[in-house]
Amino acid sequence: MARDHSHLPARLAATANRWHDRGDCWEELLHRMQQARIVCIGEASHGTHEFYRIRADLTRRLITDHGFTAVAVEADWPDAYRVNRFVQALGKIGAPHDASANDALRGFERFPAWMWRNVPVREFIDWLRRHNERLAPNEVRAGFYGMDLYSLYRSINAVIHYLDKVDPGAAKRARARYACFEQFQADPQHYGYATGIGLADPCEGEVISQLLELQRQAGDYARRDGSIPADEYFFAEQNARLVKNAEEYYRSMYRGRHSSWNLRDTHMVDTVDALLQHLLDRDGQAKLVLWAHNSHLGDARATQMGRRGELNLGQLVRQRYPRETFHLGFTTNDGTVLAASDWDMPSEVKRVRPGMEGSYERLFHEVSHKIGGDFVLHLRDGDAPRAALLEAGEMLERAIGVIYLPETERQSHYFYADIANQFDAVIHVDRTRALDALDPPEARVNREAPETYPSAV
Repeated sequence: MARDHSHLPARLAATANRWHDRGDCWEELLHRMQQARIVCIGEASHGTHEFYRIRADLTRRLITDHGFTAVAVEADWPDAYRVNRFVQALGKIGAPHDASANDALRGFERFPAWMWRNVPVREFIDWLRRHNERLAPNEVRAGFYGMDLYSLYRSINAVIHYLDKVDPGAAKRARARYACFEQFQADPQHYGYATGIGLADPCEGEVISQLLELQRQAGDYARRDGSIPADEYFFAEQNARLVKNAEEYYRSMYRGRHSSWNLRDTHMVDTVDALLQHLLDRDGQAKLVLWAHNSHLGDARATQMGRRGELNLGQLVRQRYPRETFHLGFTTNDGTVLAASDWDMPSEVKRVRPGMEGSYERLFHEVSHKIGGDFVLHLRDGDAPRAALLEAGEMLERAIGVIYLPETERQSHYFYADIANQFDAVIHVDRTRALDALDPPEARVNREAPETYPSAV
């Protein structure tokens, strides 16, 4: 029998904090966040202006006022590291500095480029560069890093490029090992398919050997040439680690969705581990803000995905860093969103359908109507909204990725979740608008559809 939720809107309205970008509810949320070592800030879609803007505004405060030293995002490592060089004025071995945030974001060429080449991200990157430039020489500069693993071939090139500068002999060995991938025409899905059905031998041994050699030589490279910054070794090592994990990921795509999803999110949390250790070694302090979709940063154990065997980044950081994390999710009822109709298709401004009956989106829309605006719900032990939502039980929750299919919305974009255990707080923006991209709608760039199709989160 379905539960009666008719009392919930009034009960939540009595305890919801009306959301303003400034004010007591803003300060209360920041107070809760700043006590964590890792703050996870999600989004209910990859193409919504308000989610990006609020996330950036909160991150600015965490960096300026609360000692956070890096942002790690759901993006490819080499592309994000180009931005990191810009915001920290690190330059790049053998290449000039990017002159602007817009230039630094040009590394994001793979579909969907608008996820990072958009107005709120450009404004945040501009701000981060100015913030770092104002710091004294002995103060810690904030960085910008990627957590994803879709950059197999670009990461191979980055490892070889680094070794060409510090150890030409090692670069030659790396080329020989990575030549294992040459027959697949720079198409990692082709590699996964061919090895999955036995048409080609996997490159697993080669990529592991390359990572281990690079790690064994770390101390020697640090002593050999002080003109190569330590951050550049970290960048190269992480690329070699990414190649190892991406090789396994693309082979796993043909074993089933759960295996590849789990490998991807495990790579993300391993990247978080590596970043924390690197920043501690370099700066003596490390507090991270993570940006990714709700589906990655909410705890999978509190969702339908967890019941079908999937884990995620939010769950893993809670398990690895107990009582040191804070997880913020977003929801919306309706408005517009920037999304595509299929993988690698041009982006469009699409109308978001109102939340379905029985969903958190519909429930929060009713709360918004009662209190006259957007709001935040605090969901930790002792918070009244948490108690109310736990009594209500699971409800539907919407996830829009880079693809939005309103005609099949229930099947493509809704899943059951227990939002009170999924997040520590949720901001509901009742009506949202589409993200402003920096570029015209994208033409086809590749056919590398992820295992997250059709929602593509």
